[in-house]
Amino acid sequence: MSNLQHYYSRPEVRQRMVEFLGGPCLEGVTCAYLVADGSLEMPDFRPRAPGELWACLEQGLEVMRSLWDWRSLLIHVDLEYVNFDYPAEPYIDPERSLELQGPLVRCLQRLLLTHGIAPLHLLSGRGHHLVWRVGRDSPAFRRLAELGALPGTLREIYQQPRTPHGQAVGVEAGAAFAGAGQLVEYLAHRVLGDPGFRCPIPVQLTDVETTRGIRGREVVSFDLSEYGDPLHTRTIRIPFSVYHKPRQRRAALGNHIVDDLPPLFPVPLFEMDQRQGVLAMRDPLLAAELARTASTEIPDQSEGTGRLVEAYAASSSSAFHRWFYSQEHEPPDRWPQTYDRTPLDPLPPCARRILTQPNDALLKPAGIRHVVRSLLALGWHPRHIAGLIRSKYERDFGWGDTFYHYDAAARADVYTRLFTGLIVAGLDTLEEFCCQDVRAIGFCSPASCNGSLPRYRTSLAERRRHERLASRPVHGLFLPDEHL
Repeated sequence: MSNLQHYYSRPEVRQRMVEFLGGPCLEGVTCAYLVADGSLEMPDFRPRAPGELWACLEQGLEVMRSLWDWRSLLIHVDLEYVNFDYPAEPYIDPERSLELQGPLVRCLQRLLLTHGIAPLHLLSGRGHHLVWRVGRDSPAFRRLAELGALPGTLREIYQQPRTPHGQAVGVEAGAAFAGAGQLVEYLAHRVLGDPGFRCPIPVQLTDVETTRGIRGREVVSFDLSEYGDPLHTRTIRIPFSVYHKPRQRRAALGNHIVDDLPPLFPVPLFEMDQRQGVLAMRDPLLAAELARTASTEIPDQSEGTGRLVEAYAASSSSAFHRWFYSQEHEPPDRWPQTYDRTPLDPLPPCARRILTQPNDALLKPAGIRHVVRSLLALGWHPRHIAGLIRSKYERDFGWGDTFYHYDAAARADVYTRLFTGLIVAGLDTLEEFCCQDVRAIGFCSPASCNGSLPRYRTSLAERRRHERLASRPVHGLFLPDEHL
């Protein structure tokens, strides 16, 4: 028997996995499905019944559970270290990578605790995870479902049966998940806007490329990307399962790096400091010993979440979300008269290039952010920016099956909302909205650059200052601005 199979055979390890799935025994868990994956580069997203857990462990697979749960809404805050130049950095120096996230984690925990929320705290290969649940029968769940904004396409998707059980998510659960995304965005704004918050490297909402860093281009990603996809497509790693991601990214990390890594296991940070957590995460014996005492039950924090929801509902973040969703995308049958006829000449060449050659620049958060900033500078309403991006996603630019699994409208909405929200709240300083930095990220070349970005940056800053964002009316056809 291999070391991994021996580890997986231990009763305490198996029991903690089942506990995280939402039940005292495998037959009574509340998660909708599992995803299990090996160490090969091509991931396997096929949903499996929870009852297949033991078979997955016998094959040495990494196992994840669905965020979709029969009895609860799971709220997940995903923080991770990302280095665009040295992707192996969090595996080579895990203590530094996790400690860089420390100020963000501590600020979040303090904020959550003021509302009475004590989440389960997990460590994984690249970061920290905070997760808690809200009962479907609670007032907080119903309130989130009321607040959550769903595009019509996603409402239809949530009414369709899903594998492996043939059940539909349902519009209410889908809307509550959308509301949770808005709530976590509010948390991000609260932390980033805290005068006492300091982080040694940039904090981005999702893994937005930066041009600056102490050790390469590195960021802490406050990753809200999961809330831009349908609930039934998103998963979270199960504590004490093997973590195969470095092996799946062998080509990017390098054989010499991957071959020297010990086996990795996500673990709960239970009665230990971060250094002890790293040791347990990298040693199957220590991980199994931790499994004897460390609970992985996702705590029910419905009451505290209710208080947090009410704070959000009275906040400027909630007001921004209402404004964002006050407009609708142009319907697809009108795209030939609207989004398809958008004049691109008023845009800077770098943004024009992203919209005319969107694959894969418009899949990258930094590419979406650049388009959002450029069109906001021209006075566009952000919901129509999302509509334009959606129209690109739903055309044949070689996307493959990406938008068969995900929803183009929801993804365009959430990413556009995130980047617009930072600008509206004054949390985006527009520091990297300049030719030098955009060129460094790879969206422009010296031959095509006309040096116009400073004008757009000034225009956007002035529109924000004078509350003139979305100042251009839409009359079927988007007309270019005479003046930036």
